[in-house]
Amino acid sequence: MRSPRRASVAICATSRKHRASLAAFGVGLLIMSGCAAKEPPVPTPVQGTTAGPAVSPSEPTATSTSSGQPTQRPPAKPQRTNVSVVMNGDLLWHNTLWYSAKEDAGRRRKGGYDFAPLLAGMKPVIASADLAICHEEVPLAPPGGPYRNYPQFSAPPQVVKAISATGYDLCTTASNHAVDQGFAGVKRTLDDLDRAKIAHSGTARTKAESERPTIFTTRQGVKIGIIAATFSLNGLPMPKGKPWAVHRMSASGLLSQAHRARAAGADIVLAAVHVGTEYSTSENSQQVKLARALTASPDVDLVYMHHPHVVQPWTTMNMKWVLYGVGNTVAQQEANNTYEGATGRFTFTRVGNGRFTVSKAEYIPTLVTFYRPGRPARLYQVSAALKTAKGSFRSRLLDAQRRTTGVVMRKHPKGLTRG
Repeated sequence: MRSPRRASVAICATSRKHRASLAAFGVGLLIMSGCAAKEPPVPTPVQGTTAGPAVSPSEPTATSTSSGQPTQRPPAKPQRTNVSVVMNGDLLWHNTLWYSAKEDAGRRRKGGYDFAPLLAGMKPVIASADLAICHEEVPLAPPGGPYRNYPQFSAPPQVVKAISATGYDLCTTASNHAVDQGFAGVKRTLDDLDRAKIAHSGTARTKAESERPTIFTTRQGVKIGIIAATFSLNGLPMPKGKPWAVHRMSASGLLSQAHRARAAGADIVLAAVHVGTEYSTSENSQQVKLARALTASPDVDLVYMHHPHVVQPWTTMNMKWVLYGVGNTVAQQEANNTYEGATGRFTFTRVGNGRFTVSKAEYIPTLVTFYRPGRPARLYQVSAALKTAKGSFRSRLLDAQRRTTGVVMRKHPKGLTRG
């Protein structure tokens, strides 16, 4: 729900919600709304006024009493800036999800495909974040198809409308399926995301685009850089003459991306990496080595990974969060735990002009249901669904919560709570 804005050094995205609130400002004054912005901007001095001498926040300000004796005023507290980021795993558009979306469209007496009802269960979490990041696992087909399922995907482009409607601001696109439809699929996917005003990171249409960091600017003015890469292309070649089309995984390459993001003004840098052993609930040595290298850099603030299709442990390394596996968001695979995921929600806080650090860390278990004719697939936030669920569905939700919690919390990370 954000509009991308190109700049010479970065692909910048700003909050459409914020701009909409500005457009509605006059109306808000008339109706005297009681709602206030969570983080009001710092007032800017008007040009031409005379500023008083600067006062250090650590020093008290002296004033005079009626007797002429100076008194000490306590220093003002430094301003705190909070920003929330949500990220989750694979949007893996299997053909049964197309059938489900076609059925949903038919229920609304519309043609084509409607994927929004599938994702709607997570909209309260996604839309309320200052930045929400999805992982668009597969390339998109032209309007009308042909659509292709595993092993070389080509998904209906209507998925983008649902991604936007759910509240995602940005999608990572570097995956082992990124070149399933060649360079045409890479370009088509990014074009479709651009038209929906969804930022992206991980693949590129030009060499210059591949070298520009993706930076999202929140409503508070916080600049968040997102870097992405994949360990594999499933044996498919990189598009001929375009070695920059997909960011391939290496510690040095990711650190170069992170450094460019910092140089372009990023306050926070997140690394999203497509890596891991499929269907394993444990991280492998490649993941551990990469996490160690990335978190050792001052340019990287948090690392999260997808690809295994199941959740893996979350932990801290070098005093930074590492999410080894967030699982699938939506998919239709065989094992029960591939229908389960863990959405991360992290609050970053800066005091004064200091560096942003994580002040709150949450994992949110999710469950996507299996499509059956007459029963379209649905994505659920487990904790919310449990408030009303009954019978066998309640049991399934509890199983998902128990299994996800057991894996995510396996290393007993301090400070991580369930949302």
